[in-house]
Amino acid sequence: MIKLIGIFLSLLLVFGWGAPVMAQSQTSNITEEQLKQGDEWANQAFTATNQGDFATAETYWTKIIDEFPTNAGAWSNRGNSRVSQNKLQEAIADYNKAIELAPNVTDPYLNRGAALEGMGKWDDAIADYNHVLELDPNDAMAYNNRGNAKTGLGKWEDAIADYKKSNEIAPNFAFARANYALALYETGQKEQAIREMRNIARKYSKFADVRAALTAAYWVNGEQGEAESNWVAAYGLDSRYKDIDWVKNIRRWPPSLVTALDKFLKIQ
Repeated sequence: MIKLIGIFLSLLLVFGWGAPVMAQSQTSNITEEQLKQGDEWANQAFTATNQGDFATAETYWTKIIDEFPTNAGAWSNRGNSRVSQNKLQEAIADYNKAIELAPNVTDPYLNRGAALEGMGKWDDAIADYNHVLELDPNDAMAYNNRGNAKTGLGKWEDAIADYKKSNEIAPNFAFARANYALALYETGQKEQAIREMRNIARKYSKFADVRAALTAAYWVNGEQGEAESNWVAAYGLDSRYKDIDWVKNIRRWPPSLVTALDKFLKIQ
């Protein structure tokens, strides 16, 4: 799970994005016109990102980097746009540069960890999340992402502990709760998992992931009506759940739920 850095460029440049990433002598040479142009490019990059046009977002972040090469936030955000295009090696190079410029800021480590997960480099990803937690022991996303990486190693009980901690820190972080429920299901705690999924679905009725998970869990339990009802909601919210390869390899559901959803989809 990538974390966007939505801070006005002018603040990044003047105050150094939480770290002294640009020397005073450099900032003094930047004109108001340059700052205004940088802000405009940043806004265009975020607009493109919100529209799912990650290639255009990358183009704007590159413009900012060319103009302000010591802006760590721009490097990290360009990495995010590259991850979204599955350009993982290039993204990691961007995160490395952001870390070089701002070594005590958590976001580039968090985002590099997500890119490393995409390459199946679970231990390297965990090392980045561990470093985030050294810098900020209350980073809920770092716990959630570390749990995700641990599932890649098959360490489901360890992942459950991380998801639980993430949820304790940020009770409204819905994906951490969902990941916790899915991991419970994988470890055979199916009744508790379904109960947790129901609770999440009641609070977040438009959360497609949980609706799809309930579809799978209900179907293998023989509760066809409940399964069908949840599927209508899940598919209406996010049609990607009909692609079992996406569910398995991109969303990375646990194997037991992937198998259960596959059985449901083959009947459809």
